[in-house]
Amino acid sequence: MAHQWRGVIAEYAERLPEHVQRRVITLGEGGTPLVPAPALSALTGADVFLKVEGMNPTASFKDRGMTTAISSAAGRGAKVVVCASTGNTSASAAAYATAAGMICAVLVPDGKIAMGKLSQAIAHGARLLQVDGNFDDCLVAARKLAEAYPVELVNSVNPDRIEGQKTGAFEVVDALGDAPDIHALPVGNAGNITAYWKGYREYAGLDAGSSLPPVATRTPAMWGFQAAGSAPIVLGHPVTEPETIATAIRIGNPASWQQAIDARDTSGGLIEAVTDEQILVAHRILSSQVGVFVEPASAAGVAGILALAAQGRVPAGARIVVTVTGHGLKDPQWALRTADGSEVTTMRVSADVVAIADALELG
Repeated sequence: MAHQWRGVIAEYAERLPEHVQRRVITLGEGGTPLVPAPALSALTGADVFLKVEGMNPTASFKDRGMTTAISSAAGRGAKVVVCASTGNTSASAAAYATAAGMICAVLVPDGKIAMGKLSQAIAHGARLLQVDGNFDDCLVAARKLAEAYPVELVNSVNPDRIEGQKTGAFEVVDALGDAPDIHALPVGNAGNITAYWKGYREYAGLDAGSSLPPVATRTPAMWGFQAAGSAPIVLGHPVTEPETIATAIRIGNPASWQQAIDARDTSGGLIEAVTDEQILVAHRILSSQVGVFVEPASAAGVAGILALAAQGRVPAGARIVVTVTGHGLKDPQWALRTADGSEVTTMRVSADVVAIADALELG
């Protein structure tokens, strides 16, 4: 018999640390759909599925890690949490802090946050400060604040965040019956590629500290994609002024840099860059051919597999899961522009049914 999804801590309690379960703060996160994408399969020659994380409570994958981070903080009696954010973390932290009865302080780069995310954080009561600097400056300040004052840091440098986010890999295996051949996803601060790889390893029984039986028989190659204007891992050095329309991955010095490299290398995967133009093409394909509306950064993984397919580097028939990380309503402006950057226009007609039929070319 079907049951109501209870959130990732309750659903995967045996695979999560005990300390995140002392006072569970949940909004029902996780349990997001794994959607077949025939249009992408046709374009790549692979068997492509989308893990649609925009279906989480605050419309991004961040909720998976925030339930564990805030629950852990709540279990210790914390009253104030802080995060640095390009947007999605702030929305998630604010919502979960509100559910826990905590104060949430958010540091965001001045003018570098999408309106949808900014409005979420404010609506949930966050104390939001727009910092004169980029995301990396905000994270340095947030870490120093948490070190010097009674404040809990809930960015992905907090290991409890990774514990929650790894459940995305569990859900993929549960849905498919085994791990895919390839898992592709955007890379910004690099917490998500770190978390998925941890989850796949644990489900395959490769975690030395676990006594639980393996669920998967293998692990996938992890394919991560950064925006070309914000690709420090690809370049091999921090980017002091990262720039991309994909605001959620506009990060020049990822906190989980080494963990991302480890995931890439131990999985036999790759981390490469895609241009803003490739991201926007993928964004439109997702909307118009697949039926999944995402924010631009979320399309980076799709842009990546399309680029590699064009180069003949996608194995024929491979089963690929792509995590699309946030909903399109987070940053909707890009849906209102055509490929050349001009604004989309709509047709005006009278209320006459014949005129409407003619406009729709039904005659």
